[in-house]
Amino acid sequence: MSHFKHHVFFCCNQRPDGEQCCNSMGAAGLRDYAKKRVKALGLSGEGKARVNMAGCLDRCSEGPVMVIYPEAVWYTYVDQEDIDEIIEEHLVNDRVVERLKV
Repeated sequence: MSHFKHHVFFCCNQRPDGEQCCNSMGAAGLRDYAKKRVKALGLSGEGKARVNMAGCLDRCSEGPVMVIYPEAVWYTYVDQEDIDEIIEEHLVNDRVVERLKV
């Protein structure tokens, strides 16, 4: 059994010279928001969810992106409302958010 039910990785890579990357689209700030929100909802910890920062996940053109394991579901997002929807649907209700899936 996995240590976490869901392991969420946010690409927070920053590329030089204005090249397209997840972090230039607000990834680090939204990862911080997700981490706080998951903790506030009591969803973090062993057997629950873990939110982590990742380096480049090599899907820059689809960014910002996150991936949730063990399901290996990739999402894109633009704001806190998208993050809230992913938390509620995927982490709480075990349903994929099709409109944000990449």
